Amino acid sequence: MAEFKNAEEMLKNYTTHGCFVVAGERPNVMTASWGFFGEMWGKKVVVVPVRDSRFTKGIIDEKQEFTLCVPFGDKYKKELLYCGTKSGRDCDKVKDLSLKITPAKKVNTYVIDGCGAYYECKVLQVMNFSGQEISPFVKKAYGEKPDYHNFYFAEIVEEY
Repeated sequence: MAEFKNAEEMLKNYTTHGCFVVAGERPNVMTASWGFFGEMWGKKVVVVPVRDSRFTKGIIDEKQEFTLCVPFGDKYKKELLYCGTKSGRDCDKVKDLSLKITPAKKVNTYVIDGCGAYYECKVLQVMNFSGQEISPFVKKAYGEKPDYHNFYFAEIVEEY
């Protein structure tokens, strides 16, 4: 079974406050608070849901890699909210929030300084959803204008 560094603290903060998903050489940042950590295909894997409409989706599709930066405690609460409500199509969130970034170790993007846990990820598989394969319960949650999540299965190639 795969073990993750700082697993208990990371999962508590990831699901309570969210984390930053960073993608691209000109880094775009979005907030995620859903997902899974585990083992598949003999590798440590994370599954990150990203909606079709998100600017970050196009970057991940093109680059096939990203980082997850998990702040611990209330640190970055304001920044997580901003990154979850603004689009990188319209602004530069790193600049707007004066986020300090450092190049990732094994993928061609960045991490946000000051977080409690970092995961550098390379995409292994993507599950795109059209709506047919989604239960009525989940469809109802999306409302009148569905913007379904796509699931990115990614190998964790570095964690610290």
